[in-house]
Amino acid sequence: MDNTIVFENKKKKLINWIGLLGVLALLSYLAALIFAPLDFPGYNWMEQAASDLSADSAPSRHLWEQLSSLYGAGSVVCATCIAIYVSEKKFSTRLFRLGIYLFTIMNWISKVGYQMFALSDSGKDIAGFQETMHMVVTVFVVLLSIVSLTMLIISGVKHKEVRGPGIWAAIALAMMFMGPIGMAAFPSEYFGVFERFSTVSAVGYNAVLGVYLFDGFRKAQAD
Repeated sequence: MDNTIVFENKKKKLINWIGLLGVLALLSYLAALIFAPLDFPGYNWMEQAASDLSADSAPSRHLWEQLSSLYGAGSVVCATCIAIYVSEKKFSTRLFRLGIYLFTIMNWISKVGYQMFALSDSGKDIAGFQETMHMVVTVFVVLLSIVSLTMLIISGVKHKEVRGPGIWAAIALAMMFMGPIGMAAFPSEYFGVFERFSTVSAVGYNAVLGVYLFDGFRKAQAD
């Protein structure tokens, strides 16, 4: 089994600094979640999905796009650089690296898919082609998130050098499952609350991996 790990003690390179984009992406997404509803009269964040804020007909769309601009680009760039870094350094095992690659693909599908197939009408039922494709993108994003996080959890259990990322992956996966569980267990008036557990989990984990990248994954060895 490939367990080669390379750690650098040199100055941080550009690719390490790009890891901070993951943190900025998280802050950008949280800002959009908090402040975009202020530009959407009648929006109920506890009941409505976050995607309603960026729908074609949503009055908050422009503000959402402004506030979430770093989230969209930053998440993809950060995840891609993480994948490149662990690949070049042959960091940890093939299973860990595959989990990172799938997580990166998920970020790309999320960025491109949701931009291509934004909801056409906020707060409405899924009916037309645009809404249907939006749900198809969601299915791919959820499946890739679950598979990639599970791989990273297994890697963390088996290999000490990636135990930290594995623990964070377990937290992210638990948050992701809290979404559908909460939606099923509580009235629809709280749909938006639990939906946000699912959406924030992946963005948050990307930020965590970005911090590891910034530190050259030396923190993973310390964990």
